[in-house]
Amino acid sequence: MAKSVAVILSGCGVYDGTEVHEASAIMVHLSRAGAKVSMFAPDTEMMHVVNHCEGKPGTEKRNVMQESARIARGDITDLAKLDASAFDALIIPGGFGVAKNLSDWATKGKEYSVKPQVEKVIKCFHQAGKPMGMCCISPVLAAKAVPGCELTVGHDCECEMWPYAQVAKSMAELGCKHMNKNVGEVHVDKKNKLVTTSAFMCNAPIHEIFDGLGVMVKEVLKLA
Repeated sequence: MAKSVAVILSGCGVYDGTEVHEASAIMVHLSRAGAKVSMFAPDTEMMHVVNHCEGKPGTEKRNVMQESARIARGDITDLAKLDASAFDALIIPGGFGVAKNLSDWATKGKEYSVKPQVEKVIKCFHQAGKPMGMCCISPVLAAKAVPGCELTVGHDCECEMWPYAQVAKSMAELGCKHMNKNVGEVHVDKKNKLVTTSAFMCNAPIHEIFDGLGVMVKEVLKLA
C-alpha cells in the first residue's frame, strides 16, 4: 500500500522560503517510491521578501502559503488543517524559510522558538510514533520540538565545504546529539524515528545533494 506523506513548505526560494531544489528532489524521490504526497504551508505573512538576485530583503509583503504554492503547482493546504493521523510520515525541506517563517532561528539563534503551529504538528507525528525526515536547516525544528533527539546538519568543523558548521555546534549545545555525516549520508534516530541529512548545508555538487535526499526519503519510508 502506498505511503501517505505530508510535506511542509516555508515559501519559495532559498533566502526567504523553501530551498526549491531540495523540495523538488524530495518530490522526485517520493514519487519514485510510489508515495502519496500532500503539501502544506502556514497561511501567514513571510518574515520578509528577499531579492534573490541581490540577496537583500525588500519592502514588499508576501504570504508563506501563496509562495509555497509555486512549488506545489497550486496544490497546497493550510498547515492548520494538517491531521497527523491521516499520514504515515512527515518531511520538511530546508531553506531559510525554515529559520524565518517556521521558526525565528534566523533572528534569535539558540534562543529561538518554533512557530506553535509547526511545533504542534511535529509533536503530533512524534507522539504517534510516525517517522519524520528533515534536511538542511530544518533539523533545528526537531531540536526544539523533540528535546534530546539525535540529528545531523552535516559537520561541526567549519571549512569551505561546511560553511554552516556552527549550527551543528549549536545543536549539541541545545542538548541534542549531533552526528557528523557527509552529504550523501543520513542519520537515523531510531528512538524518535527522525531521519536527517545535510543537503545544502554542504557546498557539494547538486547531484550529491539529490542523492543524499534520496537516502533520507528511503529511510523515512522504511520506518513508516
